[in-house]
Amino acid sequence: MMEGNSTVGSFTPVQQFSVADLVVVVVYFSLNVAVGVWTDLYSGALFVQVCLGWDLYLSTVLMLVVTGLYTIAGGLAAVIYTDALQTLIMVLGAIMLAVKAFNEIGGYPNLEEAYLKAVPSKIVPNTTCHLPRADAMHLFRDPVSGDLPWTGMTFGLSIMATWYWCTDQVIVQRSLSAKNLNHAKAGSILASYLKMLPLFVIIMPGMISRVLYPDAVACVDPEECTRVCGAAVGCSNIAYPKLVVELMPSGLRGLMIAVMMAALMSSLTSIFNSSSTLFTMDVWRKLRPGAGERELLLVGRVVTVVLVALSVVWIPILQSSSGGQLYVYIQAVTSYLAPPVTAVFVLAVFWPRANEQGAFWGLMAGLALGLARMGLELAYPVPRCGVPDRRPWLLADIHYLHFAVLLCAATGAVVVGGSLLTPPPSPAQLKDLTWWTLSREQPQPSVDGTSQGHFDGSCSATLGVQQPAKAEGSPTTALRDATEPRFWARVCGINAVVLMCINIFCYGYFA
Repeated sequence: MMEGNSTVGSFTPVQQFSVADLVVVVVYFSLNVAVGVWTDLYSGALFVQVCLGWDLYLSTVLMLVVTGLYTIAGGLAAVIYTDALQTLIMVLGAIMLAVKAFNEIGGYPNLEEAYLKAVPSKIVPNTTCHLPRADAMHLFRDPVSGDLPWTGMTFGLSIMATWYWCTDQVIVQRSLSAKNLNHAKAGSILASYLKMLPLFVIIMPGMISRVLYPDAVACVDPEECTRVCGAAVGCSNIAYPKLVVELMPSGLRGLMIAVMMAALMSSLTSIFNSSSTLFTMDVWRKLRPGAGERELLLVGRVVTVVLVALSVVWIPILQSSSGGQLYVYIQAVTSYLAPPVTAVFVLAVFWPRANEQGAFWGLMAGLALGLARMGLELAYPVPRCGVPDRRPWLLADIHYLHFAVLLCAATGAVVVGGSLLTPPPSPAQLKDLTWWTLSREQPQPSVDGTSQGHFDGSCSATLGVQQPAKAEGSPTTALRDATEPRFWARVCGINAVVLMCINIFCYGYFA
């Protein structure tokens, strides 16, 4: 943000190519592709299929062509401007649909009773999988038998949220594009306020969709599910688009289709842009330090095309994984890949003894364990209704949210062990890079345009890797004024406290 950085690892000088930096980039890239591109693309294509009746792959190609064109042509500026313009439309459209859905069932007080009665007419004999869960309206669910155990919701999701909000390239790229620190804080707070809405304008309307259309949304018979949505494992993914198509009048239906397509394409463009930037700036530019802007631009566009091709190939796997539930797939894959990054990030910031060797082996161990679990998940998918569960105990007995906690702890242990067995970073290398060595004075630009108190925030720098000295006389970008107006700093701080109170209240109310 203050020195023209655009990626998580771009603080590193071009001459330095740390192995730990490369591993972090690979993990980030894998997460962006596996969680972001594939799920957004599939959900967008599914929405088009339900609304317009088009073939799934035709819908996919249509989304890819439109999204890819203006991502490649416009870059980050186009992504940010379209995000800003579409946000208002998305929020208003979702609120309108939520109000109409609640009116259909007589208001929020009737939701729980109506949901528990939403049973499809065609069921699998001698099974209970057609029945709604009795704890559907509660966040605190049984830690052993719950589909979302409260222990995993509290600790596992916190680990993944730390990865997403603190280190994910899509979020970091926007923060680094802010004009100053107050703008970055305000953007994060606005995003947090918007993040409170999905519970009321997406999740609960999705539950209402099951109430109104149980034979389609809640189907359990494989033949019936295949007829309804083309997936034998279930059709819960069509709950929201089904509500839009069946409930909204013609004019508003077109508006909501535009809203949903805008949301999904906006997310896709963000991921395409951040992924190509990540590869171009943190891998290609370090492999080819002399690459010019034209070459970097071409590489970024090629990476976007490759992502598009991979996305189409992965759709059949995504369609049948995690019991056909898109949300479960997103959380499961994140649980396998994100915890190692969270562990390294937290230790690097709060434990000055951490070094690059410990981080590297921690990331490698965590990535190996996570990919092993992910491979098992793909090889042994969740059995359909009425089919005995013969998956390995690692899948059947350890919930993916619990696995995230174990994976984070295991990665942390490897980082600590590897750091203690290797030389510690010197105090000079840790200056301004950890919580305990952070200077309380704001950095100021010097007279000659070079920064005083330069912050080199790369993985390798944070973990104490010696950085090469810059060549004498080399141009350095002048550091922007980092001082914050006191009034707006207080406004951001007060809103942050209000947000925490709202979150605690909601968590306690729905527990």
